[in-house]
Amino acid sequence: MKRLVLIILTVLLLTPGIHQAYAGGPPPKNVVKGVFTTIDTKTMDASIKVDGHDGVRVLHLGEGMTVDDIPMDKKVLVSLDTHAGPNVIKDVSVMFMDMTVTKIIAFLIIGLIGGLLSGFIGSGGAFVLTPAMMSLGAPGAVAVASNMCHKFPKAMVGAYKRWKYGQADIKLGLVMAVTAIIGVQVGIKIQKFILDHWGNAGSNLYVSVVFVFVLVVVGAYVLMDAIKLSKGSAEEKTPVLAMKLQRINLWPMMEFKVAKLRISAWITIPVGLLTGMLAATIAVGGFIGVPGMIYVIGASALVSSATELVVAFIMGAWGSVQWGISGLIDIRMTLLILAGSLIGVQLGALGTTYVKDYTIKLVMSAVMLIVAVSRGAKIPGYLSDLNLIAALNDKLGVALNSVSFWALMVALAVAGIIITVAMIKGMVQARAEENAAGVVQQH
Repeated sequence: MKRLVLIILTVLLLTPGIHQAYAGGPPPKNVVKGVFTTIDTKTMDASIKVDGHDGVRVLHLGEGMTVDDIPMDKKVLVSLDTHAGPNVIKDVSVMFMDMTVTKIIAFLIIGLIGGLLSGFIGSGGAFVLTPAMMSLGAPGAVAVASNMCHKFPKAMVGAYKRWKYGQADIKLGLVMAVTAIIGVQVGIKIQKFILDHWGNAGSNLYVSVVFVFVLVVVGAYVLMDAIKLSKGSAEEKTPVLAMKLQRINLWPMMEFKVAKLRISAWITIPVGLLTGMLAATIAVGGFIGVPGMIYVIGASALVSSATELVVAFIMGAWGSVQWGISGLIDIRMTLLILAGSLIGVQLGALGTTYVKDYTIKLVMSAVMLIVAVSRGAKIPGYLSDLNLIAALNDKLGVALNSVSFWALMVALAVAGIIITVAMIKGMVQARAEENAAGVVQQH
């Protein structure tokens, strides 16, 4: 415990310097936030009331833009084309979408299923929620920021539930969290750099490409492992890589009682950094954190999924402050998703007490691979927006959007069905075993 305190104190002492280097602040220099007030159809100049300034700034519509591309009296994120001039508009995105009854219901349902996933596998809520927000109209950066903001109170509830069940290793979670915080700061810097140079379309493309790559690689590996375990062709044991790493005797060595392992703190650092970086750049860290704890550190799937909630709570709170300073959080989306997910995360945590380890891995991999399809279908559109490929025809654009939306719906349905069925079967089996034990005691 003394070593743990030493590591935490060291990170806290370094935090002011890290904050100066990477912390959130005003938008990048090539991005303007504000509200368009007037537009001159003759000169194609638009006046915008910039956030944090009393006056207005005059911007010129870029090549190919029309008056209809400029939303009036709405908070927007404007990317400037510095190659064409200091005040030439390249891209305009409405930061905070109009809320309809349909969208409110959709956010509540998505939050419920996302929370169910998060409580069950320790991650998964985020890599469903970020694409869902983007599919419903939120810009990539706003979806990432709002998702991270909703994450930490939900993770706090889930972590407490799993800790009560004896599944969460608080010490491991804290060690992972201190490096994840550094990763969060680096991730925010990366996202801002992309916004600065390529605007919202570049941010959307980056989020989607990273999603597809990581989801396919990690999802496929976890799926193969889950199938082997479900068929009984492999035993649930510590992975070979983790066993080799646990034998590395490099100070400081740390013992984690709940996870039942002893390992060098330096082995946990890369896993924590990647978890934090992904959480800040695409609002997802759990699908690196959970497999990392399973296959690199050597914790069981049950303990890893519970401990990740501890990490998510700490880095989510930290990242929310940073994104809040940048003004990119849509508090309406945050609260709607949080309302649904707070219920779902408790149900998901309850479900883990009735299922086997491979079921958690199966749910994780199935959702990852289906969401990869959903995000992959959006990539051609983002490439077209950046003029990296030819413009898509209307029919193809509509078809790809439909594939993206319905793949996401399938991912949500698959997650809900697998978790619900597994939970019901587990509860029935547990009840039968209790009744059988009662009969034996009576005789």
